[in-house]
Amino acid sequence: MKILAALGCVVVGLVVGLAGGFVQASRLIVGSVAIPWGAALVIIVLFFALRGAVWGFGSRVGGWLLFAGWLIMTVFLATESPSGDLALAAGGRQWVYLLAGVVLGAGAASTPPMRLRASA
Repeated sequence: MKILAALGCVVVGLVVGLAGGFVQASRLIVGSVAIPWGAALVIIVLFFALRGAVWGFGSRVGGWLLFAGWLIMTVFLATESPSGDLALAAGGRQWVYLLAGVVLGAGAASTPPMRLRASA
């Protein structure tokens, strides 16, 4: 059963990474200000998915497996395809997405699961 849970964590990480690779570039322009709602949304989803994986798996292993899946997909999308296309280019929003994802992802995966206290 733990093997299926581990595989599920990796698959969820791959899916979050795939969706994030394309959603992170979305922005809302209000006047002359660009609000990067896509990157913020994906980072929030990644954080809560990681915490859910840690809690559901019962240890940090679940979070690290999900984080590894996200990282694998993100690196894959950042590499140049044979046709020369990139899903993650070298813009400012992309760097914020990558760095915030790595920092918050590693933090969320490293934090141990919360234990529920027994009622007295």
